[in-house]
Amino acid sequence: MKRLDIGIAGAGPAGLASALLLARQGHRVEILERFADVAPVGSGLMLQPTGLTALAALGLLQPIMALGSRIDRLHGADARSGRTVLDVRYDALAGGRFGLAVQRAALFGVLHDAVTAAGIAIRTGMTLTAAKTSGEKAVLTDAAGQEAGRYDLVIDATGARSTIAAGAATAPGVRELAYGAFWATLDSDGLTHDPNALTQRYDRAKVMIGILPAGRARPKARDHVAFFWSVKVGDADAVKAAGLDRWKAAIRDYWPDCAPLLDQIDDWDQLTLARYAHRTLRPPTSGRVAFVGDSAHSTSPQLGQGANMALIDAATLAHTLSLTDDIDAALAAYGRARRNHMALFQLLSLAFTPFYQSDSAALAWLRDRLVATIARIPPSPALLASIVSGTLIDPFAAAGLKECDWQAICAQPVAESAVAVPA
Repeated sequence: MKRLDIGIAGAGPAGLASALLLARQGHRVEILERFADVAPVGSGLMLQPTGLTALAALGLLQPIMALGSRIDRLHGADARSGRTVLDVRYDALAGGRFGLAVQRAALFGVLHDAVTAAGIAIRTGMTLTAAKTSGEKAVLTDAAGQEAGRYDLVIDATGARSTIAAGAATAPGVRELAYGAFWATLDSDGLTHDPNALTQRYDRAKVMIGILPAGRARPKARDHVAFFWSVKVGDADAVKAAGLDRWKAAIRDYWPDCAPLLDQIDDWDQLTLARYAHRTLRPPTSGRVAFVGDSAHSTSPQLGQGANMALIDAATLAHTLSLTDDIDAALAAYGRARRNHMALFQLLSLAFTPFYQSDSAALAWLRDRLVATIARIPPSPALLASIVSGTLIDPFAAAGLKECDWQAICAQPVAESAVAVPA
């Protein structure tokens, strides 16, 4: 591919990873970010073998593993009976795969430090509303309707509420999901929990409380957990109006072990209400504009694939651009390469979500009795582990990646861990 001028809208994980990959290929890249100060948004997330492999290809596996918490198991139980409802173990798959729970600040910091070290320009305070193709150029416009940049290629990484994606010729319909969640990042001191598991408690599908060990935001900092409580978005104001003490009392009643976390919350401002929507661009391109991460596909976080899909998107787009001098052909190849993996996990997320976040008592009953039983019968444990890992179908070959040797990584200290390289 000849040297391109590339504008990347958004400085989240998808935008930062895309910038690094493309700058290393020799392209001139600049990032345009709407906030005056570039910073992460959100609490904690799970990096799966897919996302970790993409970070390894960037040479960033060691620093992110030094900050995150290894996750070997996802466990959920009924809050009243204690009955196990969900038990997904990575070791049900061969190869030694695992997850890594991180604070969003940690992932942002590792990627942002690499972008800064590479000398990639970031223009802040840029509220971008549209991108259109004009001849062989892609033009970004701002909120005032003024041209913000003209490029050979624009990559939209502005997230699920992207106005750029909403105005694209391939813009999909949007399904707003009824349930969201309150999130907070809290100190784990005094908390009784499994440091290597995402742990959840349920009351039917209306209540879901979770604790995710999330490691450190920076080296030598204290360990924290991401704490979340599922809530119907339309009920959030009423929950707040009823008072923080009443909300805390309900959680203590369900899960007394949460008390050390609840004691740290003195104001609703410490909690972030996350809202979710389901949408998928097919294909994830429009003219000379490519969409990555939540701009291309968004859904509930039930399978924990969001950041991982974004990192794989970035790797796949960079790979297809490296194979040809024809930008249009490269973008078409990107759409084909991501189509099946993207469609499968969008479908799975949409299908699984009502079993854990909905008003349906029937689905919760099926989950607790039938699904939980089937999940223990082979080959279901391996199937569930491959879904959570993001590897039910292979996303690596199309991205030019070779999956990490997890057993070799686990056998070595973090500072000496082997990393994957492009195939």
